[in-house]
Amino acid sequence: MSSTQLYVGIGIIVALLVVPLLVAVAVRFLIKDDEPEAEGAQIEPAMQFDSLKDFWQSNVPHLLELRDRLIKASAGIMIGGILGSYLVFGNPGGFNVIDVLAQQFIGADYVDSLQTIEIAEAFVASMSVALAIGIALAMPVLVYQIVAFFAPGLYAREKRVVFIALPFVFELFLAGLAFGWLFTVPAAINFLYNFGANANSYEVRPTVNDFLSIILRLMLWNGVIFEMPAIIYLLARIGVVSAQTLANTRRYAIVIIVIFAAFITPTGDPFNLLLLAGPMYLLYEMGILLARFVPKPKDTALPIQVSPGD
Repeated sequence: MSSTQLYVGIGIIVALLVVPLLVAVAVRFLIKDDEPEAEGAQIEPAMQFDSLKDFWQSNVPHLLELRDRLIKASAGIMIGGILGSYLVFGNPGGFNVIDVLAQQFIGADYVDSLQTIEIAEAFVASMSVALAIGIALAMPVLVYQIVAFFAPGLYAREKRVVFIALPFVFELFLAGLAFGWLFTVPAAINFLYNFGANANSYEVRPTVNDFLSIILRLMLWNGVIFEMPAIIYLLARIGVVSAQTLANTRRYAIVIIVIFAAFITPTGDPFNLLLLAGPMYLLYEMGILLARFVPKPKDTALPIQVSPGD
């Protein structure tokens, strides 16, 4: 990777991270949250069921909606998977995603560095890459269908906040993919490959399935991890957490982040662990910063009446 490509990639990551921060600042000073809904306004009395049949019949509308949401989400993945298959199995332009991945993380001599052992290994690995591309492309549809299914149980203000935050969830997911492409995946591949290449007792020729599974797993986790600021801001907007609470639990968050990074890191070296744990902690701090810009609700408290005799 040339220095120009590296600088362009870093610029894209910074831009994707700065945009949510600027929007949060603008929302903080330009928008005031509506007055909270009256307590119990949407709370309905618990339904009583005389039989199991009544219970299932009362849940039929929810099950039908869940079915429709799953069908739409599956359709999004299928459409994305078709495009992913087109990119993986070749096209008239000669572009192939697997060749790009191998050349990016191994080098120009990747043809002699990878191998297949099982008969169906190359096909299964290619289908896995196509499916991963399909899921990544369908991520906006998946998140929307999940949110739309639970939206009827939210207040009007909470619905508005959730749907406004959806674009930034996908944007930060892209930032995570870019970070994994530039830093996390190359560091992990280089460590594993060079560790074996420096030993004189054996030759390193990883299988295609093993090579692609490490890349896909790290890229996916980076995308999910980078959504942390948007999720924290969303929880702060609906009143689940606050910036002060997150700041007070910072020490516990550090421990959890290190344990989680160690769990998802494919290598055991401290460098790759730090390469995941460091950005995770910075994203946690970014989430706290975003939570500080949550609009304050309108003050609905009545003024205290003081009699002259008091």
